[in-house]
Amino acid sequence: MRLSKKMVLTAGAVLCALVLMCGGAMAAEKTRVALVLSGFLGDKSFNDSAYEGLKRAIDEFGIELKVLESKNPADWESNLIAMADDKYDLVVGSSTQLQEIIANHAADFPDVKFAIIDGVVKAPNVMSAIFAQNEGSFLAGAAAALFTTKTGIPGVNEQKVIGWVGGMDIPVLHDFLVGYEQGAAYIDPETKVLVSFAGTFNDPLKGKELTLAQYQQGADIVMNVASNTGNGILEAAKESNLYAIGVDLDQDDIYPGNILTSMLKRVDMGTYLITKAVVEGSFEGGKTLLMDISNGGIGLTRMEVMKKALGDKFPQDILDKITALEEEVKSGKIKVVSYEGFQRD
Repeated sequence: MRLSKKMVLTAGAVLCALVLMCGGAMAAEKTRVALVLSGFLGDKSFNDSAYEGLKRAIDEFGIELKVLESKNPADWESNLIAMADDKYDLVVGSSTQLQEIIANHAADFPDVKFAIIDGVVKAPNVMSAIFAQNEGSFLAGAAAALFTTKTGIPGVNEQKVIGWVGGMDIPVLHDFLVGYEQGAAYIDPETKVLVSFAGTFNDPLKGKELTLAQYQQGADIVMNVASNTGNGILEAAKESNLYAIGVDLDQDDIYPGNILTSMLKRVDMGTYLITKAVVEGSFEGGKTLLMDISNGGIGLTRMEVMKKALGDKFPQDILDKITALEEEVKSGKIKVVSYEGFQRD
């Protein structure tokens, strides 16, 4: 049968309409994700790591991402509610400081999926991601206790004193701290650990001030657990020609030769895996992802930057010992203590 010109035009119009409809459906199916921060990007630490996981999701799944930054607690709640009101497919609260906010509002938006990073919320539309930061800090504390005895390295004094500077005085940071203290004591119970809390994650000057004070008290290496405040910790190490330990992301090359290692806390894995679950339809409300040494969610860098900086003076025995300790933590031979106030499930 021959098609008339009218029939061909009609068929073409139908086909065109179907294409437009399909295109519209595809656009509607694009997963929209909002990242709500209790601070700002550019910290080269926790917040940037959360963002890295979502950038990976953009590359792999083509998600649409919106990032909301603020250091004002009142903004965190309004930002999260605004994104839920706007019906984002996934609203990620990246900080234990957003845990209570999500717990209070998740039920108000049953059709919106939420994620809490560094905390646990038991709700049918919330997935949680927490980390065994105590395990990573155990390794960091052991590395620091070993390093402070290496008096052949410029700036390392004869005192067995190491430091630790945190941001907010909150349970998750105490979980870092107990691991750090246990790791130091495992190497040498006589190692003194100086501890300071800045009271904020967004004040590099305060971080610098506290670190300089610890150096003056005999510490030659200080661990950074302070997000943007931690940039001041690292700067103090550089300016004092002393040493620091980075956190969350690999910070070793921020000031090459002044940062022994970094404790990697793969926040990016948390944001990526939960977003992947939303995209693929496997999101499990009420589920908690635990990331630790055994599954690669926690660890230390291999100190390659410091190796290059120190050359023949690099203390290879530290890296060898840390590698051995890592295996003992993995196997359960070493049990790293947890801070009792930090919720793990």
